[in-house]
Amino acid sequence: MFVVVLLAGLLPFLIPIWNANDGVEIFAQNELWISIAFYASAALALIALFLFKNRQNQFVVNRLNMILNLFLLGFFVYRSLNLSGEVSTSEKGIGMLIPVFSIVFLVLANRAIKKDENLVKSVDRLR
Repeated sequence: MFVVVLLAGLLPFLIPIWNANDGVEIFAQNELWISIAFYASAALALIALFLFKNRQNQFVVNRLNMILNLFLLGFFVYRSLNLSGEVSTSEKGIGMLIPVFSIVFLVLANRAIKKDENLVKSVDRLR
């Protein structure tokens, strides 16, 4: 989850998301709601990181973060389909893949949380 905090909190502001028609690189801070979505994703991952004592809430917060990243990914896919593919007019940036990486790391975190929860339940049965 710390990797998701770094991915969503820092990377969109360092790597261009896409290039505009006139060659201007568009970062997350250029679009207000995109930067809000990335900050919300980083905040949710940070909150989930500190919910380690309550694994069920941690699992739910990670699921909400995945949904937020799916909406962000959907917007980027919609935006990339509307950009023309010609090299002289626009380019799709590597920053559009940040939600994909975030979702992958959140799924891995949820899998580990579920494994820990099952381990605790199995130990409680032995008592």
